[in-house]
Amino acid sequence: MKPAPFTYHRPCTVDEAVQRLDELDGAGKVLAGGQSLVPLLSMRLAAPEHLVDINGLTELDSVEVAPGQVRVGATARQARVERDPAVRAAVPLLGQALAQVAHPTIRNRGTVVGSLVHADPASELPAVLLLLDGVVEVRTASGRREVAATDMFLGPMSSAVGAGELATAARFPVPAPHSGTSFVEVSRRHGDFALCGVAALVVTDPAGAITSARAALVGVAPTAVLVDLTPAVHGTGGGLDARSRDALVEAAIDPETDIHASADYRRQLARVLTARAVDEAALRATAAGGASR
Repeated sequence: MKPAPFTYHRPCTVDEAVQRLDELDGAGKVLAGGQSLVPLLSMRLAAPEHLVDINGLTELDSVEVAPGQVRVGATARQARVERDPAVRAAVPLLGQALAQVAHPTIRNRGTVVGSLVHADPASELPAVLLLLDGVVEVRTASGRREVAATDMFLGPMSSAVGAGELATAARFPVPAPHSGTSFVEVSRRHGDFALCGVAALVVTDPAGAITSARAALVGVAPTAVLVDLTPAVHGTGGGLDARSRDALVEAAIDPETDIHASADYRRQLARVLTARAVDEAALRATAAGGASR
């Protein structure tokens, strides 16, 4: 199939891009990596009147590792972020999650920020942003604003980046000392969207006992879901009580039955994968003297 006709725009600066989006008054879509948008256009599930291509905006093609955070520009490719040793050292969860995204050919073109704005409920990167309390930077014709991860995802394929706005970067905070992360998922085939995916962040004390734990789940609700598992931490021993952990997960998710899996199967995956992700994150937290891995 072929896309519906549209007018193509290729701005030369960020200011020009946001001005053009503002003038289009909601009739334009932003093209970055295109790995989500182009298939939608080809199947005519999306038919914007205008397409604003930001790939020429070199100022957005950045990956910066600074004290306390990793900042990824809007046109930085997923493969670049995945393979960057400084990123993997500062925020290991980014590499762990990106390795699960589709296939290398997709990651070579797809962008981190584009995936966040697309807000697919089975996508891995919204879970990363939520779990790390990240931020998306947004430009408009009238100024700048920031969107916290907890405010970013409004529903399936719906984010807080509105018409006339351009997401220019995402910031991912570096996890605290004595923390570990993990990302695990199950899909029907490698590279397919996850039936359920879980990102986990565990913090331990110097002795290796868990002091706090959180998980972000995808594929089991209209948006990625953040769950605080700390209430399930044992009073002694520093582990998680399995029943309490499962109850917290169950209360947070709202899976649906579709052609790929039943709601009950997704609930079971959510319980099993959360346990697996938390255990793996805890092991990484205690490895190498508790350094985040």
